Amino acid sequence: MNATPAAAPVPQLTFRAILLSVILAVILAAANTYLGLFAGLTIATAIPAAVVSMGVLRLLGGGSILENNIVQTGASAGSSIAAGVIFTIPALIILGHWQTFQYSWVLAIAGLGGLLGVLFSVPLRRSMIVEEPLPFPEGKAAAEVLKAGENPGPGLKILGVAASLGALVKLGAQSGLRLIPDTAAGSTFFGKYLGYIGTNLSPALLGVGYIVGLNVGIVVVSGSILSWHIAIPIYHAFFLAADPVLSVSLADAGAEEAAWAIWGTQIRYLGVGAMLIGGMWTLFTLRNSLLSGIKSGIAAARQAKGTVVAETERDLPMKWMLFSLVLFVIPLLMLYQAVVQQWSVSIPMTIIMIVAGFVFVSVSGYLAGLVGSSNNPVSGITIATILFASVVLWFLLGGDSKIGAVAAIMIGAVVCCAAAVGGDNLQDLKAGYIVGATPWKQQLMLGIGAFSCALIMAPVLNLLAEAYGIGAPTADKPNSLAAPQATLMASVARGMFGGDLPWGMIAVGAGVGALIIVIDEILKARKAKFRVPVLAAAIGIYLPLELMVPIFIGGLISWLVERWHKIDPNDDDARDRIHRPGTLFAAGLITGEALMGILIAIPIVATGKPDAIAMADAYNVGEIGGLVVLAVVGWWLYRVSTRPAVKVD
Repeated sequence: MNATPAAAPVPQLTFRAILLSVILAVILAAANTYLGLFAGLTIATAIPAAVVSMGVLRLLGGGSILENNIVQTGASAGSSIAAGVIFTIPALIILGHWQTFQYSWVLAIAGLGGLLGVLFSVPLRRSMIVEEPLPFPEGKAAAEVLKAGENPGPGLKILGVAASLGALVKLGAQSGLRLIPDTAAGSTFFGKYLGYIGTNLSPALLGVGYIVGLNVGIVVVSGSILSWHIAIPIYHAFFLAADPVLSVSLADAGAEEAAWAIWGTQIRYLGVGAMLIGGMWTLFTLRNSLLSGIKSGIAAARQAKGTVVAETERDLPMKWMLFSLVLFVIPLLMLYQAVVQQWSVSIPMTIIMIVAGFVFVSVSGYLAGLVGSSNNPVSGITIATILFASVVLWFLLGGDSKIGAVAAIMIGAVVCCAAAVGGDNLQDLKAGYIVGATPWKQQLMLGIGAFSCALIMAPVLNLLAEAYGIGAPTADKPNSLAAPQATLMASVARGMFGGDLPWGMIAVGAGVGALIIVIDEILKARKAKFRVPVLAAAIGIYLPLELMVPIFIGGLISWLVERWHKIDPNDDDARDRIHRPGTLFAAGLITGEALMGILIAIPIVATGKPDAIAMADAYNVGEIGGLVVLAVVGWWLYRVSTRPAVKVD
């Protein structure tokens, strides 16, 4: 009797899957770079990448669920590398250490940091996904899309239409044809009080709001209301006279100019304080889970030695991980030595980077498992790293060191890239665990994707910096990309080494953050569905109100969609299903607008003129026209999400 032949293994890490993954990763990294510098937020890209993969591989003759899973794994590195880079590396421009983004340095920081994130997350897979599984909502959603992927055509159509819409609106905006403004705003004085209200007209921010939902939307806009409708008016009415420099400069200023000046020099530092206390609280609350996760991961690796492991349980070999760790750390040690020129400092810097990297990859993975990669507070993790590194460097270099702030940012940048990639890796491994993928192949693919993205980060950053500017607006760069997290990192690092910071505002912000934590803990104890994550509130306090308003509106649309479908508020699976068309549409808006922003930068840089493709002023439809355009985009998003016939599976 003949034995039944073993089933042929399902293709996973194929050449076409690797190539498609790298292409998508690079595109999505560029898009998230623009979005992050513009709004301080990035979005997870696994689901759009999975839909595109299914459509493309179908055209090439079909693709297995595991092959599609490999594509979305590598492509999702685009958002994580972009987040790690834009949250930190622009701080080196803001500090004046660099005039342009240096290719080899950006590649070393982003590429090696991303690869370390992959390595550090490997021993955590078993504890967080297998033994004590966390929800990993985006990984679960991506797995459901992959399992239901027999007909990706409708999903591709939604992505394509939304991307075209987002691109067209961006083309018509202030940095492009100038048919519509970037914002609609108004301000006035009420006696001694100052009032300001405004909204950005970006479809991408509307898409971000839809993806993060109403809860986060309410929290971030509430943070901005605290800054702009409470703190700024109070400061203008009662404290401006005690600030001689600012009061003199605003003597003849209008309401809007005064509001922005007070926010930029004082009030936004409330957000800095809130983020500092929020980052430390995050670490404190995760202390037990972090230690148990690390212990169980190491124990699992020891138990696996010498045993036959199923294909679906095979991680990258521990000995190769340790070898790679040494291989990747040596260039970073040399990089730090080139910065500080002292081995007695560069070696401790490297040790801090390794320890903080492993600890914070664990924290990032745990948070991604709880709330998803899009809501993962990597910036809070990075602030904690920079603070700790600054304290150590302060003792090693002295408080008046001119290079201390730069060295702290260098450490934080590597840790930030590692934490972002590590959390994303575990999210992808959750999807792979559900569909039966091989872990080591996913881990290898994420490493390839992360390093591929690192290759293009410096050119994209230089293009955006030259076209729009990065940081505070200037006379020749009035529409500068705010880079809020990088500006925050630069402020914290500079403040630790003799910089002039409004420490009183930071202390008040820390108190506000502590109060928010207390409120959130009360809501948690009552098992309330609505929560107040402190880092989301801090982002709202720190960023301009106009950026938070469309995010709130997008979250409101998301809530209205749930009401229209009449789903059970406790049925998370149903919520994921009904939001899938809207999530794809929102992702398309974000990607289309971001890529158009990069394309518009090319003629601006080539000609040296910010109005290189601008139309005559007579064609500008003004703020009312811009609001109408945003309303149409919001209506379209709602219609796509509530159309019963839509089936993206």
